[in-house]
Amino acid sequence: MVQAVSQQPNHELYQHIRVVISIILGLCITKLLSGVARFIQHPKRTNVSFIHLGWVFSLLLWVIHFWWWEFRLSTLPRWTFEIYFFVFFYASLFYLLSSLLFPEYLTDYKNYEEYFLSRRKWFFGLLALTMLADVVDTELKGAAYVQSFGIEFPLRIAGYLVLCTIGIFVANRRVQLTLVAISFIYQLSYILRLYKTE
Repeated sequence: MVQAVSQQPNHELYQHIRVVISIILGLCITKLLSGVARFIQHPKRTNVSFIHLGWVFSLLLWVIHFWWWEFRLSTLPRWTFEIYFFVFFYASLFYLLSSLLFPEYLTDYKNYEEYFLSRRKWFFGLLALTMLADVVDTELKGAAYVQSFGIEFPLRIAGYLVLCTIGIFVANRRVQLTLVAISFIYQLSYILRLYKTE
């Protein structure tokens, strides 16, 4: 049975794995968009927080980009269960982040900002973990692929790890607003530069 799976062509395995990635990321997008829709449906029920909402849109952009980014996995010459498990784990981190932003119940907190700040260590810890997973994921796609990003790749990872560390230890509202603004603006700039068309 195991031997038969390993002998399947790479493109067939990738198609199978892509379905799993799509399900997880689809759940992320559903969670984030339904959370935003809740604000529109019940605007008086809870105060909107720019920190919380900033991370919602930042994470939504991240998930959309990740989904596109993972298409490169189709070029992997060989799939193993370890690689499949890693990709599953990496995608699952985004679902955990999405779920952290929109909990099932908010009754113990005044609003989403208070909730986010109380859970910031979990949020930024998971975000830092996605950065480390990004290093492994990029390495899987080959040395030439890693080198194509130049010095920006290690600087991007290091910068986000610093951002996450500050986010974990500093609860100040202005600092938190600055962090989410930096993250969103950089992500947007990165995507536009990465996929620009002539």
